[in-house]
Amino acid sequence: MGDARQQTFAAAEFEKYGKRTRRAEFLEQMNVVVPWRILCAEIEPFYPKAGAGRPPVGLERMLRMYFVQSWFNLSDPAVEEALYESVSLRRFVGIDLGREPVPDETTMCKFRHLLERHGMGAKIFQSVNGYLASRGLKIGTGTIVDATLIEAPSSTKNKSEKRDPEMHQTRKGNEWHFGMKAHVGVDAETKLVHSVAATAANVHDSKILAELLHGEETAVWGDQGYQGQSKVIAERAPKAEDLTCRHWRFKGRIRPEVQEANRIKAKTRSRVEHVFAILKLRLGFAKVRYRGLAKNLHRLQVSFALVNLITAQKHLAVCGR
Repeated sequence: MGDARQQTFAAAEFEKYGKRTRRAEFLEQMNVVVPWRILCAEIEPFYPKAGAGRPPVGLERMLRMYFVQSWFNLSDPAVEEALYESVSLRRFVGIDLGREPVPDETTMCKFRHLLERHGMGAKIFQSVNGYLASRGLKIGTGTIVDATLIEAPSSTKNKSEKRDPEMHQTRKGNEWHFGMKAHVGVDAETKLVHSVAATAANVHDSKILAELLHGEETAVWGDQGYQGQSKVIAERAPKAEDLTCRHWRFKGRIRPEVQEANRIKAKTRSRVEHVFAILKLRLGFAKVRYRGLAKNLHRLQVSFALVNLITAQKHLAVCGR
């Protein structure tokens, strides 16, 4: 970052009364937790080099800006405005308004498209998990599989006058939803996401099961939607015990022994909800921002990399990163 973090006299703050906000604390934690050097090394081969034209914005600065966009669920114009308004965000990104303006929304959009074009979502996700493994947070032999609905706009009041053709509607309970599904494989012990997939909302959870297993499992947990997939589990993870929940009501008759077994399994299976809570409540990824599954899968991969860093931040703080 060079001297970008050193504020000019004009940018210095002289308020007598100030408060350390939760946003500022969170950004300080993420500044320490995120492996910036590793991630920049992944992107650097594809990033524009300085030449005869306008020099590109520093890579780490753009990556920091991109992560701010992901953490606070901001559009390209909104992240530019947020940086002008927030001192803590500017300090995190390394922008001093006494020397330079904030990179505009077009620059942010081009950077995001560059990452999408080169499949950097998957590489960022893998690099973060590799970094966490090197710090002692390795993926174990127990996997929890689950999926969650991500809503998409169902209105046709847009430029094409059509709904996104890659999204679909599905029924959950007594309600209909339009959008996509985020499928995950989560380590049962650390709650780290190790596998991510995206489909239209009408694709059954069990169809993606094989993609969510890493193959070394000794146990697989899942809800009743994964019942009857023992063969798939055995083929993908031969050592794994099928601990997915079973239907406890059969032909109108309640089977209390199955209901109790499901309750015991749910103690472990419920950990996946912590992952979805961070994704939807903290990162705001409850609705799609882009059209098409490819762009939203890219966003999911980056988001779950950041979810894993948030999950692991206490461990990283203890081990000194």
